[in-house]
Amino acid sequence: MDRPGADRPASAPTPDDAPPADFAAALAAGPLVLDGGLSERLASAGFDLADALWSARLLADAPEAVVAAHRAFFEAGARVAITASYQASFAGFARRGVGRAAAARLMAGSVELAREAARGLPGPRRWVAASVGPYGAVLADGSEYRGRYGLTPTELEAFHRPRLEVLAAAGPDVLALETVPDVDEARVLLRAVRGLGVPVWLSFAAAGGRTRAGQPLAEAFALVAGAEEVVAVGVNCCTPEEADRAVALAARVSGKPVVVYPNSGEGWDPAAGTWCGEPAFGAAGPPRAADGRGGVAGWLADGARLVGGCCRVGPAGIRAVAAGVAAATGERDAGKRDAGKRDAGKRHPGRPDAGEPSTRR
Repeated sequence: MDRPGADRPASAPTPDDAPPADFAAALAAGPLVLDGGLSERLASAGFDLADALWSARLLADAPEAVVAAHRAFFEAGARVAITASYQASFAGFARRGVGRAAAARLMAGSVELAREAARGLPGPRRWVAASVGPYGAVLADGSEYRGRYGLTPTELEAFHRPRLEVLAAAGPDVLALETVPDVDEARVLLRAVRGLGVPVWLSFAAAGGRTRAGQPLAEAFALVAGAEEVVAVGVNCCTPEEADRAVALAARVSGKPVVVYPNSGEGWDPAAGTWCGEPAFGAAGPPRAADGRGGVAGWLADGARLVGGCCRVGPAGIRAVAAGVAAATGERDAGKRDAGKRDAGKRHPGRPDAGEPSTRR
C-alpha cells in the first residue's frame, strides 16, 4: 500500500527520470523550497492565535484551515510543508484538558494534514517536515529566544523524546528541529532522535553570530558534523542579514547541506503588540543584501539546499523564493530537478526576543 501523500507516477519511470526515493536524495538532487510562516497565513485568514498552543490549537479546532494554509504555500511554489506541531506537546494539550492519547492523535494528525494539502496538486513530489520546537516554545513566554531553562539534560530529553516518537511514527519525510536557542538543548535533541528512523534538520535561532543563548554559531553547527541522522543544519526565525552571515559558516563547519528560513526583517513592538519597520523579505520579494551576496542566490552559492521563510513571510514571499531558486539554478521550474538526476545519491558538501509572540508554527 502506498504511504499516504506519496506521489506515484502513472507508469514505472525509467532510471533517468525516477524521482528521489527519500528526502536526503532530494536534497542531493538540488535545492528545495520551504514554506513560510504558517501562523502568518492562519492569522491572515482571521484566526486568533493568541494561545499557548499557537497554531497547534487549530489541529483540533480548525484542521481544514491548516490544510488550506499548507496548500497556499504549495501553490506558491513550496516543495516542503512544515507541520503545525511546533508548539504541540503533551503538557501543552493537557493544560487544555486534552488527554495523552488524544494529544498524540493531534500531533500525528499534523503530518496527515500536510499530506492532505499536497494531494491532487500537479507537478513534483511535495515533502512533509514534522516541526519540533524547543522546550521554551511550550512555555509561550519568549523562552525559546533565550534558552537556558534551568532543566537538566535528562529532564529535557524526557520532555522531547515522547513527542518525537509520536511525530516519527506518523511518517514524515523529515523532522524539523527548529528555532533551537541553545547548544545544550540541541545536544539533547540530537540524542533524542537517535533510533527513530527519520532524518532530521537542525535549525538554530540566532542573533549577532551566536545562538540566542549566547554560544558561537560555529560551536552550534559543529554539533552535527558526525550525526548521521542530520541531513541539514542552519538558522531560522532570524533576520535576513543574520541568515546571510550564517549559511557559509554552517556549510563550512558542518560539512552538511544548509537550511535557512529567516523572518521578514520586521521588528516586534511588545508594548504596542504590533510589528514595525519595513520588511526586507516577504510580499516585496526575496531578501537582498547591499553587497549582492545575500538573498536566495547567495544562500545557494554558500551551500543552502533548503530555503524558505519564517515569521511574517506569506505565500507571496515564498513565490519569490521559488522564482529565485529557479533563476539561480537555471531552471524555469525549480521542481523539474526531481527528474533526470543520476547522481541523486551523492551528498553536497558543503521572533525575535522575550515578550514577542511565539514563532510561526
